[in-house]
Amino acid sequence: MAPLLKSRMSQDANAQFDQTVLDMIERSPIGAVPVTPAYQDAVKRLYASHQAYPDADHKDGHVTARSLARLPLFHASNLAAVIAGEIAPEALESNSAIFNRYVQSLPAARHAKAESYRLTVAGRVAHHRAKHGAVVAHDPVHTLFLVPGAGPHPGLPGNYLYGSAFQLHAEAASPWAMHLHDSDDGAALFDAPDMAAAFAKLEEVLESAPFAMNELEALGFRLN
Repeated sequence: MAPLLKSRMSQDANAQFDQTVLDMIERSPIGAVPVTPAYQDAVKRLYASHQAYPDADHKDGHVTARSLARLPLFHASNLAAVIAGEIAPEALESNSAIFNRYVQSLPAARHAKAESYRLTVAGRVAHHRAKHGAVVAHDPVHTLFLVPGAGPHPGLPGNYLYGSAFQLHAEAASPWAMHLHDSDDGAALFDAPDMAAAFAKLEEVLESAPFAMNELEALGFRLN
């Protein structure tokens, strides 16, 4: 048999087996597959092709990209109105409200763990800086989003990455940045010259989910 034909047959056999493993992951309540070499090799191929990721909710479990694609995205509900110039950026839905919607989307058994990330993800309530009782400046705009995916470490409960688009300074002409994180120290960073560029990139990220964080390099992000 010619070497090229043997290679194609091997690839076809892998593709069929990998599909079987994907189905197995989705049928398992904990995303488990056998620990035999053949199955573990299939998992490695699925990770390399971004068809599967580590499951944040089950130790040593896996989750498929196609199952994550069915999950909701979370961002300011009035983001489109800000992008269209219909309302001011300061009127964006609060990070706390966005995080509330994320938590409520999860099974009740995962609420407590998700809530343990609230301060890290949503932050404290922002206060306007005041002098002599009058507001003299607004805090820089900062808006939260959560998308399904994974980083170097698993994501938040439900297999979510979290990020934010924000002004670096309070001035209208301030540059912007976008950061995306997993549940630990994995991060992807993007610099934008202004709000329009930042929100355009945010829309691109939302449209691309689910993804592994290293896939964001193709969108101009740098990994820490």
